[in-house]
Amino acid sequence: MKLLKTVESAVVLAGGEGLRLRPLTDEIPKAMIMIAGKPLLQWIVEWLKGAGIVRIVIGVAYKQEKIMNYFGDGSKFKIETKYSTHTVEGGTCQGFKFAIERYINDDVFLAMNGDELVDLDLMKFTNFHNEKGGMATVAVAPLRSPFGVVKLDGSDIVGFDEKPILKSHNVSIGTYVFSRKVLEYMPEMGDVERTLFPKLSSMRKLKAYVHNGFWSTINTAKDLEEAENILKRRK
Repeated sequence: MKLLKTVESAVVLAGGEGLRLRPLTDEIPKAMIMIAGKPLLQWIVEWLKGAGIVRIVIGVAYKQEKIMNYFGDGSKFKIETKYSTHTVEGGTCQGFKFAIERYINDDVFLAMNGDELVDLDLMKFTNFHNEKGGMATVAVAPLRSPFGVVKLDGSDIVGFDEKPILKSHNVSIGTYVFSRKVLEYMPEMGDVERTLFPKLSSMRKLKAYVHNGFWSTINTAKDLEEAENILKRRK
């Protein structure tokens, strides 16, 4: 199978309300929360541009005008930008489906949630997808336990492992490579994790790409604080 240098288009869903981040999201969508000096979505857009993406479709819903006014046509960030509206209730299926049908003509493209920060090598990710022949490839990473793990010997506590990385378990980090054929299996409502992915998995058409680098999902104030500290160090 012919390998691509990288994908050129990306769909980023940024329609979430960010309920767990209120009151920060009372007046702005989750993707526009400031983190280490710039909106969360700007970090994603700049990463995509640096990784070779030339066009981006942003799925918008909650307070969408805040995102559209800030990013405009993308010329400020030197990346072609389109907007696809969906409903919050429609979930990620509706967000991805509408955006793909309206604006994506590529056979293979990146898709991701707009609250994810990653440092994936997009070329390796894309080539892995093409080599494995799936319809969708999910970037996964070893689970970071939110708790300290207690080591036991019988009833004796013999040690503590503070928030270890559990390499025996992997979690989705909300970043995917899709082949356009996924549209045939994607419903108009619901989330891809509960609808599309189980269907593709049963067909053996869902692949996993293990990422061992940086990633962070921004759901809570604690996530925001931790990610901000990491980004400040990385800058």
